[in-house]
Amino acid sequence: MVEWWDGLSMVSKVLYCIAVPATLILVIQTILSLMGGFEGGSGLDVSDTSGLDFHGGSDISEIADADIGGPDFSGDGGNPADFSIMSMLTLQGIVTFLTVMGWSAIVSVGTGTPTSISIIVGAALGFIAMYGVARLMHASKKLTESGTLDFRNAIGETGRVYLSIPESGHGEGKISIQLQGSLLECNAISTVDKVIQTGTLVRVIDVRNDILVVEEEY
Repeated sequence: MVEWWDGLSMVSKVLYCIAVPATLILVIQTILSLMGGFEGGSGLDVSDTSGLDFHGGSDISEIADADIGGPDFSGDGGNPADFSIMSMLTLQGIVTFLTVMGWSAIVSVGTGTPTSISIIVGAALGFIAMYGVARLMHASKKLTESGTLDFRNAIGETGRVYLSIPESGHGEGKISIQLQGSLLECNAISTVDKVIQTGTLVRVIDVRNDILVVEEEY
């Protein structure tokens, strides 16, 4: 091992000193990400909204649309809809660049390619890999953003009354409805002057402050 190391050129030694630690960090990052993915949702039922108050306090849709006076992230990667060079300058992106650049240059040098060309090739491949990782992370953020619960998506959908809905103006009931891939229990009101009994099939016709407005489905 010592003889092999001593037989390497200074450039190869530097490249190994870059590639090996970066690879170890990348492996650790990947393992931690997988562990977080498996454990993060343990015991959590995202479809259970029975303890949530959809009609009190703030309107989620209003908060989402509000201008809170914060910094403008337009074009700097802070908004999931944006992508820029700054999106690439993350720890994962840099580690990916160093890993791919290091090993690519080592292989290139080992095949007899001039050192300068090997480093250029390695840097180019590392940049491509870093760009690819940044694009994947960007796409993941956009998927998360698009998965945010929006009650307006319930308009036109059918559900079943879970707790009877009083006549118009006399309070709220609850319905069970399939929304964005999850079965939810949501607060609901009626616009008719009669009680809609438990078990009745209803259709959502409007949304008011995250409260579903329903009518019987005939």
